[in-house]
Amino acid sequence: MSGATPALGNRPSRGPFAWAKAFTGFYPAQASELEGLDPVTRFLYAARSVILVISAQAAAIAGLLAATDRRFQVVPFILVFVGYVVLHGISNLSNDYFGYRRGHDTEDSPRRRYTLHPISSGAFTMRFLATGLILLAAVAVAIGVYFVALRGVAALVLALVGGLLLYAYDAAPRALKELGLGEVAAFVVWGPLMIGGGYFVITGHWSGDAFLASIPYGLGVASILIGKHIDQRAFDTSQDQRTLPVLLGERGARRLNESVVVLMYVFTAVAILLGALSPFLAVVLVAAPRALRALSVMSRPAPAQAPEGYVGWPLWYHRVCLVHNRAFGWLFIIGLAVGAFWPSLRIGS
Repeated sequence: MSGATPALGNRPSRGPFAWAKAFTGFYPAQASELEGLDPVTRFLYAARSVILVISAQAAAIAGLLAATDRRFQVVPFILVFVGYVVLHGISNLSNDYFGYRRGHDTEDSPRRRYTLHPISSGAFTMRFLATGLILLAAVAVAIGVYFVALRGVAALVLALVGGLLLYAYDAAPRALKELGLGEVAAFVVWGPLMIGGGYFVITGHWSGDAFLASIPYGLGVASILIGKHIDQRAFDTSQDQRTLPVLLGERGARRLNESVVVLMYVFTAVAILLGALSPFLAVVLVAAPRALRALSVMSRPAPAQAPEGYVGWPLWYHRVCLVHNRAFGWLFIIGLAVGAFWPSLRIGS
């Protein structure tokens, strides 16, 4: 049985349609699959753009919470959206750079097996990647300066916290993911920081409801990373990467991730009952079959080899959590969008 990733096939190779495919398709597995693609599309694949959807969803959630409170501002929202996606792209490339530099992304590593590594594969020159990173960093800094000028010291604090977590996750001498804290950092970043903090920079106001509403989605992103680190546990152990699944053990980590998936729905219900979210957010229950699928997969050890035609091996728990969180996120957004038309329709209002 083969776990090889299918080729990119007859996808568009240039222009906006090719860029869109880079965000929606799966990772290319071979350098030959990038031949003929324009530089922007190649760079998007290098930045693992398919996973950037989680940052786009976090921005959309922050914006819809602001719209519900009738405090939505267009320009700040657009810049939040662009800034989140750009910073996530920087984080992915940074992760690959430091993983390669420290000798963790070896040829037998999961990172090198499920997709093309932009550096070690030789598909991209350091100059190409450095140029892209400089451009992304310039955009991120410009957006940060804008928000500091617009919102003051509080925006500066949010930017510094975000930058510190970005650095500490994989660039610091003892990175968070080596200390069993990377999964916690993912929850903080994609939950309270990006959604609660995003609400503030969009509106200029703090909201306890926005922070409470951020918890379910932050947990969903954490579940993706926990799943990935369970998939990589044996390799991470050999590399002294003390991720949370390494510390808890494979079975304990699976039990933890099952709890995290369940808590996504528990905290959504709590937020609805406390009036922080509209009852329309009950629409996330449509994602329950995918949640049950994730729980079923995590209740058992992973297979020894990839099922026939499986895409992305050796990622197993990661993929099922990603599929669930993507559906949960879009349904969460739909519920917020509908609820924004009836902001007074809250339990206890």
